[in-house]
Order: sequence, then C-alpha cells, then structure tokens
Amino acid sequence: MRPGIELRTDYDASRLRALARTTRNAGQSRRLLALAEIYDGGTRTKAARVGGVGLQTVRDWVVRFNAHGPEGLVDGKAPGNVCKLSAHHREALLALVESGPIPAAHGGVRWRLKDLVHWLWGEFRIEVSQTTLGRELRALGYRKLSARPRHHAKSEAAVAAFKKSFPRVWRRSRSTRPMVSR
Repeated sequence: MRPGIELRTDYDASRLRALARTTRNAGQSRRLLALAEIYDGGTRTKAARVGGVGLQTVRDWVVRFNAHGPEGLVDGKAPGNVCKLSAHHREALLALVESGPIPAAHGGVRWRLKDLVHWLWGEFRIEVSQTTLGRELRALGYRKLSARPRHHAKSEAAVAAFKKSFPRVWRRSRSTRPMVSR
C-alpha cells in the first residue's frame, strides 16, 4: 500500500480546527476537521470516518487543500453546460427578431420559437431546444406575446353600427333596474 499525499506544512491541526470553528460554511468545516485528523497522525480511513465520506473523497480534499489552502475546501458552484449560442449568434438572432419575418420568405407573419430554432439550424448548424431559445430571448429582453387574433374582413363601421343599434341594458346597475315581483 502506498503512502497518502502529504499535506502542506504551513498549517497544523490546531489551526485547521480554529478555522473550522470560525467558518460559516458547514461543508468546509467538516472537511477541515477531517484534514485536522490527518495532521494529528490519524489514518486516512479515520479522517474519512470523521468527514463521513470515502477515501477517494478525502484524497480529493487533500489535493484541493494543498493547491488552494482552506478556501479550496469551500463548495463551489457547478459550472453547468456551456452555452451553445455565442455573442455572434445572439446578435444575428436579435437582428432577425427585430426585422420580423417576411411572410413570403419565412412562411408566417410572426416568429415562433419553432421557426427560430429551425432558422438557427439552417444558418449556423446549432441545435437548440425551444425551451433554451425561449430562455435566451427572455435574457435578451423579449417577452412571449400573443396578439388577439383579428379577422381580415372585419369592418369597423359594422361594429360601430351594431353597438349603436342595441341599448346598453346589460350595463345598467342593479339599482336602476325595475324590480320584478313574483
């Protein structure tokens, strides 16, 4: 069995325990206490028991501690997936959305997420889901709006004549209506 990775020499067990008491991060405190066990001469197995983890995890903590000190033991935010759209792609998408669709060329009078996903694939060979594209457009300041549909043959004059021909009985208040006795 080979020996474990040596810990850095500028810290000792008492200093790590003092840091564990003062830190507000519970995970960092647990890791510091496990490493303090190693500084006291305990085995890596005992340190794993103190930390509540396996030997490989203790080894990873030692490597992070040696490289970055106690700050290396703080939980970091996971990096997540890399964004598929670069600044160039976003600018092109913005220009397309701002200019609006041409009905003869794009086959519609408004942009749908499905259309924009298809355009991104045809233009840049980038495959993005509709959800992701909606999130990107939201981050760029756009909102999903749906206009109320209007019939192409609607006549404003006919609507005005209809409103004038019927009295507004339905808008009278209850107090002005005649009471019906039964």
